[in-house]
Amino acid sequence: MSNQKADPNKQQWEDSEFPIICETCLGDNPYVRMTKDSFGKECKICSRPFTVFRWLPGTNMRYKKTEICQTCSKIKNVCQTCVLDLQYGLPVQVRDEALNIQSEAPNSDINRQYYAQNIAGKDTSITNNYDTTKAAPESRDVLRRLARNEPYYKRNRPHICSFFVKGECNRGAECPFRHELPGGDSELAQQNIKDRYYGNNDPVANKILSRVRTSGSSLAPPEDKTITSLFITGVDDDVTETDIREVFCIYGQVKSVVVLHRSKCAFVNYATRSAAELAAQNIADKGLNIKNRSLRVTWGKARPQGPRADMKKPASFGAQPAPPSVTGSSASSYPSQDPNAQGSKTK
Repeated sequence: MSNQKADPNKQQWEDSEFPIICETCLGDNPYVRMTKDSFGKECKICSRPFTVFRWLPGTNMRYKKTEICQTCSKIKNVCQTCVLDLQYGLPVQVRDEALNIQSEAPNSDINRQYYAQNIAGKDTSITNNYDTTKAAPESRDVLRRLARNEPYYKRNRPHICSFFVKGECNRGAECPFRHELPGGDSELAQQNIKDRYYGNNDPVANKILSRVRTSGSSLAPPEDKTITSLFITGVDDDVTETDIREVFCIYGQVKSVVVLHRSKCAFVNYATRSAAELAAQNIADKGLNIKNRSLRVTWGKARPQGPRADMKKPASFGAQPAPPSVTGSSASSYPSQDPNAQGSKTK
């Protein structure tokens, strides 16, 4: 420690007591235990030594550790582990494009360490560029629609076992890795932490942005004119039928509202097609936010056509079937009226 104080280049090395991480990386275990290694590794962005924390987020999860220093984390307002935005859980590229922010952090190897060393003493004003209260209302609405409302703990799962993919893993249930075949999206498998941090060619961000650009097509009126319903996802338990009806009734007569809290979805059925199109057009422009929660809206689907759609359901559960007709020689009868069904034989 004495050598650190004597060297002016080492005085700005990070020695923290707790990491800057998001709720997803922290995990759902309220009694999480961490190991601390002062100056254990160098930051993957500025190459300066920093304090490394390592912990287990939960059961059947993989161990996680901090990857970048706290100075670099504060500059971009991102998690030290997943390098996603701390407030919205989105990649830096998506957030900066929504807020229309140009990063001042240098990308060259020569200036990165110098910039981080100079800005470490001014960490009170580091995240001023990412103060969303100063952003335009349209930018805040876009971020709310894209943000996750709940932690995504699935991201903490173990990695796929490479030996299982080759068919050579013999560890069975004791293998700490997942025995699954990788998905078909090869671009998402080739992620770089520096590209994610600086927001350059991030495959996750590109996928989200492409989905945003094509999101308007989901609210384009379908060709089937009989569809007059809208489908809503992301409905939590505190969002009631009355809350949804109050939002959608201003566009026209609402025939019914069906809320399924178990599936976190809802259906809004309009009396006319014009009212449904008006609601879809306004929601596509402004978005849907109920009780500070961003909900996703799409058009409902047409009812299936075919023999099953024409089948009539019974009037009530447990209703008795109609009595069989007594006319004709081939008239049907109840099973109790058939002596052969009761085990007896007729002679």
